Amino acid sequence: MQVSDFDYELPEELIAQQPLAERDGARMLVVDRAKGTFEDRMFRDFPSYTQTGDCIVLNDSRVFPSRLLGRDRRVEIFLTRQLVGNTWEALVRPGKKLRTGEQIVISEELSVEILGRGEFGERSVRLHAPGDLFEVLEKVGHVPLPPYIRRPDTAVDKIRYQTVFARERGSVAAPTAGLHFTPELLAQCNADIARVTLHVGLGTFQPLRGEIIEDIALHEESFVVPPETMRAMDRAKRVIAVGTTSVRAIESEAGSVTRLFLYPGATFRRTGAMLTNFHLPKSSLLVLVCAFAGTDLALAAYRHAVEEKYRFFSYGDCMLVV
Repeated sequence: MQVSDFDYELPEELIAQQPLAERDGARMLVVDRAKGTFEDRMFRDFPSYTQTGDCIVLNDSRVFPSRLLGRDRRVEIFLTRQLVGNTWEALVRPGKKLRTGEQIVISEELSVEILGRGEFGERSVRLHAPGDLFEVLEKVGHVPLPPYIRRPDTAVDKIRYQTVFARERGSVAAPTAGLHFTPELLAQCNADIARVTLHVGLGTFQPLRGEIIEDIALHEESFVVPPETMRAMDRAKRVIAVGTTSVRAIESEAGSVTRLFLYPGATFRRTGAMLTNFHLPKSSLLVLVCAFAGTDLALAAYRHAVEEKYRFFSYGDCMLVV
């Protein structure tokens, strides 16, 4: 399979730049795999698609302010994964000008030292801060909005680029399907609620490198599927995974890190339905949706969403695949 097989045309004006006024106000395209159909609904209809015996699996990873701007605003450090202690994997801009050993001042409380360069341009860096590092990041870091949101982050993003059930700190991008839920809407669902933790990093949002799907390997991401979640899924008649990150967590073999890349032909052992946002063309996330829904049906649904002017990506509308 070619990466180019998972492409579609998207007008730039359909990329959502702001969250909706109400969390649960998004549109929802419902895709029925058995019937090969899709229909336009609202996310507030989601509880009506749940039934006794369902288990809804949420990713409770919490986003932290992982985007750091140099004091002169000419340098950006985007933390992607904690390695050991204060040593991190990061993406940096401008990459070519930042050399090993260089120090970037973020604030009076934080500086970043460049330690080395990775295979695909990522850097290893060491953060220097007095006291608790995450307390400092909360003060001086920025919400890691994706680059297709073409504006600075605001105080609103600190609330809205975070799920209401976020608990375990560690993600550098939001598990966006979960952004639509309110506590009230969750309470309306006729299902058990279970949690996994997959800390979103490069494995989720890094562009695919290569042309042949079967030859591509994703970056590893850490995850936990608690024993009580395993028991809940074993009891369930159907597991509804909220987001591609939840899918990857429950479909991965037991362990603490995953590089799982689900593409057409993959077997889904636990996932019976999936709620997901609309994803970038030629991304691993779109490939996963095609693997679950079927490539032809998924891409037809995406073309319909474009024609009907759905809002795309992180702050956009969603799709329920049943």
